[in-house]
Amino acid sequence: MRYIIIGSGAVGGSIGGRLHESGLPAVLVARGAHYEALRDNGLRLTVPTGTLTLDVPVVSGPEDVELRADDVLVLAVKTQDSVAALDAWAARPVVGGGTAGERLPLVCAQNGVENERLALRRFREVYGVCVILPSSHLNPGEVVAPCGPHTGALVIGRYGAGSDDTARRIAGDLEKAGFLAPVAADVMRWKYGKLLGNLANVVEAVCGSASGDAAQDLVARVKAEGAAVLDAAGIAYASGAELTELRSGTVDPQPIPGVPAHSSTWQSLARGAGSIETDYLNGEITLLGREHGIPTPANTALQHAARESTRLGRKPGEVTAEELSGGIAGATST
Repeated sequence: MRYIIIGSGAVGGSIGGRLHESGLPAVLVARGAHYEALRDNGLRLTVPTGTLTLDVPVVSGPEDVELRADDVLVLAVKTQDSVAALDAWAARPVVGGGTAGERLPLVCAQNGVENERLALRRFREVYGVCVILPSSHLNPGEVVAPCGPHTGALVIGRYGAGSDDTARRIAGDLEKAGFLAPVAADVMRWKYGKLLGNLANVVEAVCGSASGDAAQDLVARVKAEGAAVLDAAGIAYASGAELTELRSGTVDPQPIPGVPAHSSTWQSLARGAGSIETDYLNGEITLLGREHGIPTPANTALQHAARESTRLGRKPGEVTAEELSGGIAGATST
């Protein structure tokens, strides 16, 4: 199988780079300065053992690659970019007849729980991945994946139908490329568990750090609201202990000098990406809370703060946790 990595930032670049390094066919899809750097200089993938320069094939979009029947599409963009990417790729013809949406499997290697539903409207075969892959992408052509001995844990399963042979084949390739890749019939349970952990991303992004009493209080509040909402909705989710056990001893961060470890949400603000995924993380809890009558003041306030930071071009740390806490207290007291 050949892997087309749609979105070659921190997660996509790590997966595509490791697949290529292991001898498996992979193509990176990137835009702008990142595409130009990958095209001209290759992918610079920094891992605990050093920096690899990988000459991974790269294209700027679906019009630049001829799709084959043995291709696997890996969607690794942020959720706010999913619809545009899915629409662009689903309609592309495949050699031998038919379109990508009709013939090719699509793997959602993304945070949040909305992508699989969006994909299934356009693709017949959709696979979810619970991504536990600490990594960063702050400069064009460069990705840092600081964990070992496995680069990450990627729990994979077919969306809506449990595991199948395709999921197992993809998992085998990911294992060959240095990932822990268990196949799960209940992959969305893992993704909802990861969603609860990702609710803290916005605190670190907006406030610059999730440390300190006020920030930790915000983290506790958004997670408590998230668990209450999922329980009310009857949605099963992996526990924090399960997620910790999955990665313990196998996906351990090994700090690389000069490379800070920050969430993908923090990285979006730091890069001035112009959009942020919080509407599909904390916003998912806000949505479910409204559907099931569960108040979510902390998640709603932090969702709004992330939008404002993005709109105003703020960098991480320009709003304090104390300011956010005060705003939540004011909103709930009126």
